Amino acid sequence: MPDFSSIDPTWLWIALGVLAALVVVSLIARGARRSRSEALRQQFGSEYDHAVNEAGSRKRAEQELVARSHEVEKQDIRSLTAAERDRYRAEWKRVEQHFIERPTTAVVEADELVADVMRVQGYPMGDFEKYAAHLSVKHPRVVEHFRAGHRVIEGAPGSASTEDLRQSMLHYRALFDQLLGDHAGDQIADVPRANELIPPPRVEERAAAVRDERDADFTRQP
Repeated sequence: MPDFSSIDPTWLWIALGVLAALVVVSLIARGARRSRSEALRQQFGSEYDHAVNEAGSRKRAEQELVARSHEVEKQDIRSLTAAERDRYRAEWKRVEQHFIERPTTAVVEADELVADVMRVQGYPMGDFEKYAAHLSVKHPRVVEHFRAGHRVIEGAPGSASTEDLRQSMLHYRALFDQLLGDHAGDQIADVPRANELIPPPRVEERAAAVRDERDADFTRQP
């Protein structure tokens, strides 16, 4: 065993002091990391978990989320004017009407309309993932609506059922309302309210009825 009797006690106290300081610094750093993680989790909600899954590690995900926030802070994101909100509400009604006979087309139009609203508000142009990343900073709770709605468009043509398309429209409606400031909240629970605005499944039967009625009107003409 080493002989510590010949060592100056002063140096022992210095060594113990340095060791204690390192322990304190380590605990502070760990606490800071936990605080930052909790703050980001509170800010981004479920988007935090999505980022961790995509990045493969919590550290890389948090770095990416912080980078998003800094990037969006540099952008001049603004609210829509009253005239712009009225115009977009009218356009959304037109898209919903298209859903009766052309549900797939309506979903694509809803996606494009949401993207146009974001461009007018000042979000930088980019692909879907870029839009979703920027949206998550200002609207972290509704970005999952954006992802869920867009998922139908990314599928193989014709693979989405009528109910899939309807649910996609509900997600887009929840996001659209939030962007226009029509909702005080931005939770997934908002979707059932929009349920009243989108026809239920079996859209094909409703479309057939519309066509039959139109054909009947045509045959009744003199």
